[in-house]
Amino acid sequence: MDADPDPEEVRRDWAEREGEFSPRYYAHLGPNEVSETLAEVLAHYVTEDADILELGCSSGRHLEHLRRQGFENLTGIDLNDESFEVMAEEFPRLHETGTFHVGALEEYLPDVADGAFDVVYTVETLQHVPPEDAWVFEDVARVTSDLLVTAENEGNGPTRGREDTDVSFVNDDFPLYHRNWKDVFSEFGLAQLMREPTKRDTIRTFRKV
Repeated sequence: MDADPDPEEVRRDWAEREGEFSPRYYAHLGPNEVSETLAEVLAHYVTEDADILELGCSSGRHLEHLRRQGFENLTGIDLNDESFEVMAEEFPRLHETGTFHVGALEEYLPDVADGAFDVVYTVETLQHVPPEDAWVFEDVARVTSDLLVTAENEGNGPTRGREDTDVSFVNDDFPLYHRNWKDVFSEFGLAQLMREPTKRDTIRTFRKV
């Protein structure tokens, strides 16, 4: 695949995605290790009435797990409008009680007020933001008043970080940009509280300082 893919084309691919990595694919996978870690971290740091935003929520498997743990105020955004059709079928209570938006982070976040959410989290979403749109990371930090949790693939090496390349491709299909999220978000007033490597991702918890 082209080493410098067109960001608009990549967004269209995600917005129209079917089969592997589609909203229905993720709904059928259900909650996983990251879902459980998210629930544990949030239960430790915030109350059940915290305002929570997931960036790139797809059909809502992580939000559904949080809902089942008692969290009440859940919001999500995703590029693919099918996400919320699948959510209505697979997680109807979440669909009824949550607040959801269709669109790109780069379009949605600039209009969100400072500190609008107590918690913002992202699971394998920021890793797909191209370098030319890296300005959006400051908005990610800006809209949380307390916690940010990132569960992103930072590389495939034993220390979960690539030394030889800043980008790789999943199944020669779409780009994955390898970043150290502590380095990224420390510039925007966030202090890392926790780092937990998993087989697939690195989960980091940050707090506003």
